[in-house]
Amino acid sequence: MSLNIRPLSHALGAELSGVDLSQPVDEATRAEIHRAWMEHLVIVFRGQDLMPQQQIAFGRMFGELDDHKAVPFYRHPEHPEIYLITNKKIGDQESQTKDTGRLWHSDHSFTTHPTTATMLYCREIPPVGGTTMFANMYLAYESLSAELRRMLDKLEAVHSLEHYTSHNPYFSARDPAQIARMHELSPPVAQPVVRTHPETGRKALYVSEGQTSHFVGMSAEESRGLLQFLFAHSVKPEFTYRHNWNVSDMLMWDNRCTMHLALADYSHQQTRHMHRLTVLGAPCGRRLAANEL
Repeated sequence: MSLNIRPLSHALGAELSGVDLSQPVDEATRAEIHRAWMEHLVIVFRGQDLMPQQQIAFGRMFGELDDHKAVPFYRHPEHPEIYLITNKKIGDQESQTKDTGRLWHSDHSFTTHPTTATMLYCREIPPVGGTTMFANMYLAYESLSAELRRMLDKLEAVHSLEHYTSHNPYFSARDPAQIARMHELSPPVAQPVVRTHPETGRKALYVSEGQTSHFVGMSAEESRGLLQFLFAHSVKPEFTYRHNWNVSDMLMWDNRCTMHLALADYSHQQTRHMHRLTVLGAPCGRRLAANEL
């Protein structure tokens, strides 16, 4: 197969055509996809007719898949590798994932094995809205002054699922027992503020409004000013891409150098239904000692 690559924005994002992901992908094509992914950070395959098993088979070409034990309540009933992001009722219950991703974040940065890749497959989408934004964290880092970069290179920050749920108003409607269990399974961790990508060697900012509470060794109050600056700086328009979904889009992004945000730009009276895969990452960060919390 020969891929066609069409950039989607100045900062990041490209559409790849010329490949059918429902069929086995040979190694040469996989390598070409990987090169495009490293260059553009977010890639989209349009018009893909995928069964869950086919999405899973493609995902496994990029690493071991998460079975979502840390968030077991929202898994596909037959395929634990697939996490359902949906506003459809599950059984007779309102979906607990209908407002997932409403703050800027990088998937699972609150763990010591953050997600390498996320692959989101669109099954149903409202006629208007339901969009997702992405930010290029390489550019966010590289555009800072040399002096600030030198300071940030030395810092760690606390990433916490509890911070995410407590600062996200959409979590107030979720089952408190499920939230408590999620906190128990994912205690706070320390992550580098600047993360060096293991494949490209480029440095990227690794903080987010959704999951970063403060710098290690500083109080929340001491950390607030610089963190707020970094949060706002990271998502300047010149660093971002906004994806308008079509049914059967398969989107893949690199969590090591991007953040994303699911916008609340649609009505829940219209269906938005996604199948998400996540590729497990290499160790990054560390568990916090009790006196660091």
